[in-house]
Amino acid sequence: MMQPPTSEEIRDARKAVGLTQAQAAELVHASLNGWHQWEKGLRPMGLAHWELFLIKTGQAADK
Repeated sequence: MMQPPTSEEIRDARKAVGLTQAQAAELVHASLNGWHQWEKGLRPMGLAHWELFLIKTGQAADK
């Protein structure tokens, strides 16, 4: 079963595909502030957003 990502996993996955925080947030229909909070560990990212991000960036098989 998939686990919620850590803030480091979120940041590393975004950087691995060369996206800015704004681009990543738009990709999963989230606000830039929300994405920033996920990467800073201020708020946990829900599994639906995480899985959507991984699928859209072609990283789903890696996780």
